Amino acid sequence: MVASISARKSVGAAVSYFKHMAQDEYYTGKGEAEAEADGEWDGQGAERLALEGPVSKADFEAALNGIDPKTGERLTQTGKSHAPGWDMTFSAPKSVSVMWALSAPADRKTIDAAHRQAVHAATTHLEDHHAFTRRGKGGAIREPVAGLTIARFHHHTSRDLDPQLHTHAFIFNTAPRRDGTWGSLVSRDLYKAQKEAGAVYRQHLANTLEREGHSVERFGTSFRLKVIPRDVERAFSKRRQAIEQAADRYGYHTPKGMELAALRTRQAKRPRERAALFQAWQAEAGTLGFDLAKARQQQAHTGAQTQHVPMRTHQAPTRSPARILPSAQQLIRAIALASRASSSMQGVQVNLRRKHGDREFDRES
Repeated sequence: MVASISARKSVGAAVSYFKHMAQDEYYTGKGEAEAEADGEWDGQGAERLALEGPVSKADFEAALNGIDPKTGERLTQTGKSHAPGWDMTFSAPKSVSVMWALSAPADRKTIDAAHRQAVHAATTHLEDHHAFTRRGKGGAIREPVAGLTIARFHHHTSRDLDPQLHTHAFIFNTAPRRDGTWGSLVSRDLYKAQKEAGAVYRQHLANTLEREGHSVERFGTSFRLKVIPRDVERAFSKRRQAIEQAADRYGYHTPKGMELAALRTRQAKRPRERAALFQAWQAEAGTLGFDLAKARQQQAHTGAQTQHVPMRTHQAPTRSPARILPSAQQLIRAIALASRASSSMQGVQVNLRRKHGDREFDRES
């Protein structure tokens, strides 16, 4: 799943969530921006509150309680039934995470930046199209908000220490209205927009990586980087494999069942030094017979040959028959001919369905 959403049902639970997010990078060591798991503020609601840069526990807790962290002014009323906010998690396709893990530091920084920009694009889409509040007696009046207040936490590994770029975007249940007042959010709209937000995230990420020179294979609203073989993706998806095995063992077939399988297989965090993890990932790729630098060189060479096919004088360029696809008119004509064939042709079927790529292994955190 590209984007998932879950509620924090109490302020206490949300404060524990903050501590978990701020410390939950599964490797240790500082020095590179990519190694930091500190939160950052986002959204027009945060701008109105003059919240920027790293997320402090004090500011986070104040916003949870509907209080302006800077002035102490109460923005919204909170009660026992008030949900303080929601965690929307955006996970990169596994091929992107593997590319990040096996790349040089400068390339890792570029990929990480593309992921963060894509998350921002997705939450901005939510902010502009799917964020609503209510006012009036019984909340009868429903209106769009003027922004969202979001704290984002960027992580890079799964609990099984596989590379897994993902961001937790915590959406606070307090948002500015266009008249300057503040109100609570209508949570149903956020849940309904979950898949759409995921699609926006992936489209933005794919487009950015493609502009950076990566060859992208698209299918539906998903994509993968062509240079990473599927067996390598699978090898770096140990968390996903553990969940699938648990689901088979206990007969889980529903989304709720998969959540239970994830809980059954969740291991305690195992912090490791960052440099050691990169070395381990390189070694694992080597045991699989995969060298990213060589694969990218070969891909670039193949692409150059495709773009510069030598042409003979006075002869039309040749095409590989395997790349010549029938037009829609040709397909329609073929179907018509088949339908007029004799009854002795019964049992012949024309299959026009296009087989999609294999399932992604991207939700592992």
